[in-house]
Amino acid sequence: MKVHFTKMHGLGNDFVVINAIEQSFGLTSAQIQKMANRRLGVGFDQLLVLEPPGNSKVDFHFRIFNADGSEVGQCGNGARCMARFIREQGLSPAREFCLSTLADKLYLKIEKDDKVSVHMGIPRFEPADIPFIADQSHAFYTVMVGGQSVRLGVVNIGNPHAIIPTEQIDSSTVATLGALLSQHQRFPEGVNVGFMQVIDPQNIRLRVYERGTGETLACGSSACAAVAVGRRHGMLQERVAVNQPGGSLAIHWQGPDTPILMTGPAMTVYTGTWED
Repeated sequence: MKVHFTKMHGLGNDFVVINAIEQSFGLTSAQIQKMANRRLGVGFDQLLVLEPPGNSKVDFHFRIFNADGSEVGQCGNGARCMARFIREQGLSPAREFCLSTLADKLYLKIEKDDKVSVHMGIPRFEPADIPFIADQSHAFYTVMVGGQSVRLGVVNIGNPHAIIPTEQIDSSTVATLGALLSQHQRFPEGVNVGFMQVIDPQNIRLRVYERGTGETLACGSSACAAVAVGRRHGMLQERVAVNQPGGSLAIHWQGPDTPILMTGPAMTVYTGTWED
């Protein structure tokens, strides 16, 4: 199978993007894993696939696969890259798009400075919506992981997130604790794990362990999740700069029952062909 692709990234969170409108897409989970390998394949954090719309209410259908081949419902950095991809491929002259995903719908807008804004949906905090196993809803939960007690908040932003407040993000055990928590039994579908350090009410630092991928340089949905958890508990204002190893995202959330907005860059790196 020969696949034409575009390599893109959002703040170092890198993607292979496939136009499945103009070519067929049928990669298996094993083939996705092979393509994701950074030594033997192309290498990426997620594979993004653009397909024709399933109904007249959306412009395109957007599919997301982790490096382990699992399909997921949300990817904020990937959504920004997809907006740029649509424009660069000449698939639409518009600067605003509505994409259906496995989880919901995403509304994208290419701004005048070519950054992309994404309405990421309304954050959900109820345990059943994450999903997270808990007797009742709380602001924070205590979870035993690897013999230690971890305090965290949970939220769904189209995919499940656990946010751990920390005072020293540089010394956080993202690789080990993140890996354990991402597969914890209290998260039946797994979870993305964010380690958040609040600098002030308008600025945070964030490191993320993504389920099925590992630690990434940036994660858009986790940035939204961190702000949602922080806002819910009075730590943050409605406009926050989320600083990750790959760069900064602007997040805006007015509060409960309103969608959360993410704005940031998207870059094209190169195009190529992969054959298996």
